Amino acid sequence: MKIKLNSIFVDDQEKALTFYTKILGFELSKDIPVGEFRWLTVVSADGPKDVELVLEPNNNPAARQFQDALMEQGIPITAFEVDDVQAEYERLKGKDVRFTMDPTDMGEVTIAIFADTCGNLIQIYQG
Repeated sequence: MKIKLNSIFVDDQEKALTFYTKILGFELSKDIPVGEFRWLTVVSADGPKDVELVLEPNNNPAARQFQDALMEQGIPITAFEVDDVQAEYERLKGKDVRFTMDPTDMGEVTIAIFADTCGNLIQIYQG
């Protein structure tokens, strides 16, 4: 069993695509029209091209409630590994990304948390 596809809900697919590609540096993998929405995936520029993140439209009330609850509680929806949390923090701050947690040493890992502008908190970590 392998992880090949993971989804996150976003409140605006176009805004999410811009944020995840232009700000975070992911690359567009698939952009397929599906009715009023799109099958929209991105991949890491530095990782395997067959592990994709789906920017899933958030039009389901249950999904919206889940997303809002996580945001309200300050819980990241997912985490991305980086080589240097401090350097990535500085790079993203330079692009006006809003952090809810500055780089913090948690023992085995250093983490930071930011808002993705699409209704989610994302954790970056360095192990």
